[in-house]
Amino acid sequence: MLTLHTGHGTRDCAGQSRRDFLRIGGLGLGALTLPQWLALRAADAQGGTGFVRDRSVVLLYLSGGASHIETFNPNMDAPLPYRSMTGATATSVPGLSFGGTFTRLAKQAHRMSIVRSFTHSVGDHDKAHAHVLSGGTDEKGDGKLGQSMGAVYGRLAGTSHPKTGLPSFSLLTHDEVDSQYRRELERLLRGSSPGKLGAALAGFEYQETAAGAGQKKKAAAKRTGSLAEDLQLTLPEARLDDRRALLDSLDRLRRNVDASGQMAAADKFHQQAFDLITGSAAEALDLSREDKSVLAGYDTSKIQIGHKTFRKSTLGRQMLVARRLVEAGCGFITVHSAGWDMHADGNNPGIQKGFDMLGTSLDIAVSAFLEDLAARGLSEKVLLVITGDFGRTPRINKTGGRDHWARLGTLAFAGGGLPGGAVIGAADRQNGEPADSPVTPRAMLGTIFHRLFDVGQLRVARGLPRELVQLVEGAEPIRGLA
Repeated sequence: MLTLHTGHGTRDCAGQSRRDFLRIGGLGLGALTLPQWLALRAADAQGGTGFVRDRSVVLLYLSGGASHIETFNPNMDAPLPYRSMTGATATSVPGLSFGGTFTRLAKQAHRMSIVRSFTHSVGDHDKAHAHVLSGGTDEKGDGKLGQSMGAVYGRLAGTSHPKTGLPSFSLLTHDEVDSQYRRELERLLRGSSPGKLGAALAGFEYQETAAGAGQKKKAAAKRTGSLAEDLQLTLPEARLDDRRALLDSLDRLRRNVDASGQMAAADKFHQQAFDLITGSAAEALDLSREDKSVLAGYDTSKIQIGHKTFRKSTLGRQMLVARRLVEAGCGFITVHSAGWDMHADGNNPGIQKGFDMLGTSLDIAVSAFLEDLAARGLSEKVLLVITGDFGRTPRINKTGGRDHWARLGTLAFAGGGLPGGAVIGAADRQNGEPADSPVTPRAMLGTIFHRLFDVGQLRVARGLPRELVQLVEGAEPIRGLA
């Protein structure tokens, strides 16, 4: 356990500061420490990892169920009840339209593949999260079977990057202030469960927190699933905005420890754990290293999101951190965007108001992300997946919202070697059922894993759970995106 004090915070009865320290250590698995957790990476690699492609997935999860109609199938030729309430915008692909909110993203359509026949049968939020995030392996979403796609990736590819020590499976979330958004965050974390693979395969959650709109922020990282909090980065309130001071302190610690010769005496996993906290993780989260024009392109902070309680949108910041984590070696990153449950009731906004907030945030953040990847030569290396728990009803309800609808949902891809400008499947006239080429969460899983792994080499690799190998082998990619 390593504790770095940054000030004179209030202490509890055990002498621990409640607020102002950095702690590195126990993962909540009995005697399992962070260095031991990293050692799992070596055990995973005994059978060889030559089947792991140099590619990453960023899964942008629209929690609450984003309307497929106002996102990527506005259906403007249909009668009024079945077409987009936000209108439509033409894209860079002739004949293809997106919802009217996505004026920036429409210019990136030639880099994207849109699935208009994504379907399943689970209409309950909690169960649908588990069903979709597991790629359909949790068939009913009741937690009795299956495991999240990120956990499967971590088990097959190794739990951390061999050089940087960065966790293979990470989640980028926000400590939500609106009660409905908090519920959706809880659902995301439950849906990201490693299942029977065990708590060591749960994702690392990098969470930015804020008490509310305009109030100060801090950053934290912790293990999800059944693991206890593993890593906290905090500062006294007067210095919460001065992240550079924390990073400078970490740099001084690194220099002091190196000068003492202690690191030379540590085994490689203790050193890797130290490097993770003071090196790769800190650097990936340090956005002060970014060019100001890049930061401005991702900035969604002028948009207030929520329903009863509001905060600044951080989706752009989350997508930028996702790109930085990819560059630092993270292979599977889930980015959480809450608030898409647009019933127009006491807990949720309607479609128009909801898309003005969240649709605009997504439009800025994703278009900046795709432009940034292209500028850095990373488009082939990074596969972006956009989906959520389900879609919304074809008919608008009497209060101006749409209700739960699992028969069609939002699904889009970009990069990762997939063809751009493709449209897979079609909805029926009323935008409620697949008209052809239905695509299930299992096909989505197949598409993702066939991008991440060389299946031929995976088949002959040693030391891997046979059921996971068979899962990847047997999951056919979406036709037209193979």
